[in-house]
Amino acid sequence: MPNDAMLKRTGGLAREDVATAAPAVRIDDVAVRFRTKKKDVTALRDVSLDIGAGEFVAIVGPSGCGKSTLLKLVAGLLSPSSGEVLLGGERVRGPRPDTGYVFQRAALLDWRSARRNILLQAEMRKLPAERARARADELIRTAGLDGFEDAYPHELSGGMQQRVALCRALLHEPPVLLMDEPFGALDALTREQLNVELNRIWRETGTTVLLVTHSIAEAVYLADRVVVMSPRPGTVTEVIEVGLRPERGYAETLASAEFRGATGRIRELLGAVSAHD
Repeated sequence: MPNDAMLKRTGGLAREDVATAAPAVRIDDVAVRFRTKKKDVTALRDVSLDIGAGEFVAIVGPSGCGKSTLLKLVAGLLSPSSGEVLLGGERVRGPRPDTGYVFQRAALLDWRSARRNILLQAEMRKLPAERARARADELIRTAGLDGFEDAYPHELSGGMQQRVALCRALLHEPPVLLMDEPFGALDALTREQLNVELNRIWRETGTTVLLVTHSIAEAVYLADRVVVMSPRPGTVTEVIEVGLRPERGYAETLASAEFRGATGRIRELLGAVSAHD
């Protein structure tokens, strides 16, 4: 029988039921083409991927392969040239209220405190104020920001600023969280600490997460599956099943056979890509 944490993480579904439920995100035979002054450029080609409710999927691949473009398609910030993207069974036709987005830079407003930066989401979406404040306080505790609610961005470390950005993205309780290299600008130690925090927050909220990263170790530590993409035009080379339990200690996970096997396979695929390229 599934435990309470697993049921919460998968939206109340046991893992065997998640496989048969409608995917939280469906990317169906998507292509993206841009026209420049000199030529037409195909950024993505024939990309198909299903992501289950409560699943954590990471995307890795060479620079310029279309990882961030794929994320923008799911967010409704771009439209595919062909194919379609569906969230909860509905076709994405523009920005939607059921996604949260975390960028590489925290992009906090300097004149607002941590709490008021988080509540900016509520103001933009016109959420009920009392409920939004209660949710913000809950997220502040979850993200380990207690005592820094009234601090301004210049008083926070880079890692704490990213925690504020993560809380802001989760304030409206989106079923899907999109993350584009959220820890790429941080030092290695802070990045490891935030990987552990993100794993815990993911388990506690049950949110479906799609993460773009250049770090193979980060992808494998955090994800249920890792999507390896080819050079442009980007397409799915292989999807790696990580095989780790949702609750993951950092040091023991990195020393596990599952972690070594998944990272080794991804490096092999990306090495083959580089050699071919």
